Amino acid sequence: MDSLSFLWEGITAVTPQQFIMYVVGIALIFLAIKKGYEPSLLLPMGFGAILVNLPMSAAINQTMAGVGETHGIIQWLFETGIEASEAFPLLLFIGIGAMIDFGPLLSNPKMFLFGAAAQFGIFFTIVFAVLLGFDLKDAASIGIIGAADGPTSILVSQVLDSNYIGPIAVAAYSYMALVPIVQPFAIKAVTTRKERLIRMPYNENKVSKASRIAFPIIVTFIAGFVAPDSISLVGMIMFGNLIRECGCLNTLSQTAQDGLANLITLLLGITISFSMRAEQFVQPTTILIMALGLFAFVFDTIGGCLLAKLINIFSKKKINPMVGAAGISAFPMSSRVIQKLGIEEDPTNHLLMHAVGANVSGQIASAVAGGIILGFFR
Repeated sequence: MDSLSFLWEGITAVTPQQFIMYVVGIALIFLAIKKGYEPSLLLPMGFGAILVNLPMSAAINQTMAGVGETHGIIQWLFETGIEASEAFPLLLFIGIGAMIDFGPLLSNPKMFLFGAAAQFGIFFTIVFAVLLGFDLKDAASIGIIGAADGPTSILVSQVLDSNYIGPIAVAAYSYMALVPIVQPFAIKAVTTRKERLIRMPYNENKVSKASRIAFPIIVTFIAGFVAPDSISLVGMIMFGNLIRECGCLNTLSQTAQDGLANLITLLLGITISFSMRAEQFVQPTTILIMALGLFAFVFDTIGGCLLAKLINIFSKKKINPMVGAAGISAFPMSSRVIQKLGIEEDPTNHLLMHAVGANVSGQIASAVAGGIILGFFR
């Protein structure tokens, strides 16, 4: 009876807001397992949303004999790995940098333009969010969702001390997962079938090993001088890439790509659930933030497409506007989406390598954009 009493007491202590978070958590787990949407992120986030919303959850705080009240594991991870040092997002960037091959970008440097253009939605959304009543720091944190880069979104919102870290993280990772659904809609809205049929033969210019090694070092210098607040983001990506390209740290490179990236992704996913507590998350503002995040993401995609269309007015060598849409940071999902769309229009039109070049430039551009936002609004 005592056990049943405790069970009943726990069930009756659940608030309607906590019940909603159970539904949200189960929905994220379903999307991860059944649909395969970013399972390494959405599954820990979904399970964590349940953990932190159980009544009197020891995952947040607990009472220990001889110690008194102390932080639970998820609260401790959040305060240590995100709030105090931003360590988790930054360490993840080392793994991301080790995964990226900048060869397609270096062999076709004009793809840098699309990485820059595909950040348009971020700054447009910041202005829109301010007009809707958000303060500047919250608006800036919401705008960065458009980069479709979860770690950058978490880092920026945490450093700016946003009131909406949980909804921003969920929105950023959800839209990363939904790239194959959202991007085709946005691309087709601003391109014609004739434009989507443009062929871009890929003539790979061999990139020397010296160039591959020099690139991350040069980018770090440029970012450090131009946007110093971006250097923690850009620097970790470039450090990871240097490990990859140097040729003498193959074991470390593989560890960064697999062990480090997977471990930090796992910890980051469950840790960010600390910001998904019902009293903070279940608010009308959350829906508005999700809508603004989608708005930013769509307009980032459109910005890349429109730049390609503008270049085509003045260039003899036409660019398929879909390639411009790959300038967002969601690597490699976006480049795969562009390849798939190109084949749907013409089975012999392969755009993957062009899209990869734009996509990896988006990784750099989103980190720089995050640094610029921190420089302006911190």
